[in-house]
Amino acid sequence: MHTPQNDRDTEQEDHDGITFEVVEEERDEGGRWVRNRGIYLLPNLFTTAALFSGFYAIIAAMNGRFEAAAIAIFVAALFDGMDGRVARMTNTQSAFGAEYDSLSDMVSFGVAPALVVFSWSLQSLGKMGWICAFIYAVAAAFRLARFNVQINVVDKRYFIGLASPLAAAIIASMVWAGFDNRIAGREHELAIAVAVITVVTAFLMVSNFRYYSFKELDRSRVPFAVMLPVVLVLGIINYDLPIGLMTVSLVYALSGPVATIWARRRLTGTPAAHS
Repeated sequence: MHTPQNDRDTEQEDHDGITFEVVEEERDEGGRWVRNRGIYLLPNLFTTAALFSGFYAIIAAMNGRFEAAAIAIFVAALFDGMDGRVARMTNTQSAFGAEYDSLSDMVSFGVAPALVVFSWSLQSLGKMGWICAFIYAVAAAFRLARFNVQINVVDKRYFIGLASPLAAAIIASMVWAGFDNRIAGREHELAIAVAVITVVTAFLMVSNFRYYSFKELDRSRVPFAVMLPVVLVLGIINYDLPIGLMTVSLVYALSGPVATIWARRRLTGTPAAHS
């Protein structure tokens, strides 16, 4: 018979203070709650790789290797996109994996971009520079927390606010393009422009603008003409990789506000129906 004493005994066995262990309660195929020990290896390996890439970006920026730091953030985004897909394909989703992924995202797409852009440019602005970098980091934390609590109540076709990996792509590509074109980034006027882009990107993360998530794109049929802009995008990226990535990231970031403004103008321009 199931008793509170049994629960206490089981909890004491789970957390005996000797081993390193993770214990989760999950529903089995019959809908019953069962206790499982350990974590799923494959998806959490991808999450760890993303976390390592974000941490490496911080170390690289501290040593003035801004190109490597920016590339590491993009590598983190690549691994971050793979861990969830791998978990769904192998049916290895877990609460631990979701929490670990969120913490990894905070480092790779919140703290790392803020420190990279601060080291490259914003530190020349003094106190204002680190405040702008901090605003970005806080916005990333808010964005991730909001995503976690709203994951089951929003349309999965859209992100509410700019997703943190895409926001990090704006910052990383900006640093990469500047470094690749031998722009120091610490000239006063340029640093102010970088600060404005950083803060605007932060506010887009915590905004209520809707961004298409592309999660259902692989299952959808599209007109053949849609391939033409895809080819154009690939051509821009191939011509100059950092500038191409920055262009694509900025266009996507602007798509949310533009789509919202366009929808509101169409709504207000629609004649009222006669009763």
